Amino acid sequence: MEVWKSQSNYTNQVALSLGCALAGSVLLWGFRDYHSAGPNALAGFWLGALLLGLGGWSVVAGGRQGVTVDPQARCISVDDTGLFTRKHRSIPFGEVSRVSIGYLGKKSNGVNWYYLVLHLADGEEYPLFAPGRCYAGGTERLVVAGWRRRLEEYLGLSGEK
Repeated sequence: MEVWKSQSNYTNQVALSLGCALAGSVLLWGFRDYHSAGPNALAGFWLGALLLGLGGWSVVAGGRQGVTVDPQARCISVDDTGLFTRKHRSIPFGEVSRVSIGYLGKKSNGVNWYYLVLHLADGEEYPLFAPGRCYAGGTERLVVAGWRRRLEEYLGLSGEK
């Protein structure tokens, strides 16, 4: 088997963050005179402040994530590189007891993120291809199911259910 490398789409991640910040700015501007407009205007103002804060924070706190599955080294490596931080995590194949699919979002609002969850021998659950990191195909369950099958083959778990 060959080494499997995947990297998040930082451009899409920043675009979503800036969109959130822009929506917050529009709400802040639109409801800036909440003193005379009543409680609904105050709620709109605070929603705008929240969206602006979340959008700004996600631009600063976000970053690229790279996942490498190396069958020769029998290891999964996850590298997170942010504006101010850099983290690396290595997970040996032997520590992974099973792989499942995680889900974030609601079907009714059309925002769905699927990702893999590594269930480790010590009981920890580790998200792989993390939601919100904008991996190509992360919004399609069938694509993520394919990732799961591929990873289970690498790990030697494909015969288990």
